[in-house]
Amino acid sequence: MAIILNHTIVPARDKEAAARWFAQIFGLRYDGPKGHFAPVKVNSELTLLFDKDEGFRSSHYAFHVSDEEFDKIFGRVKDEGVAFGSAPGRFTDGQLNDWNGGRGVYFKSPDGHVLELMTASQ
Repeated sequence: MAIILNHTIVPARDKEAAARWFAQIFGLRYDGPKGHFAPVKVNSELTLLFDKDEGFRSSHYAFHVSDEEFDKIFGRVKDEGVAFGSAPGRFTDGQLNDWNGGRGVYFKSPDGHVLELMTASQ
């Protein structure tokens, strides 16, 4: 059996606001809190469990997406006025990268987490 990441906890100052923002940008559903967490199902295998936390460090979440998904998500990033860039450390250069023959972009969530989209796997 393949090892599959099922869920991970994403710390946030406001777990519901963070879950709503993420779901909106990624074109996913957020159905409200469930128990202690504010879950967003990314796909059939992975759920992000947003959780309230006051003292956390920024984390990096990278998503391999199709060209069509990239266009839709990146369009919402631009529509929301979220700064984006081509690499870690260049979050605001307004450029995409073409690493591994695909397209890639980095941007930050309102809580400061680094989000990466890529059309070619690393």
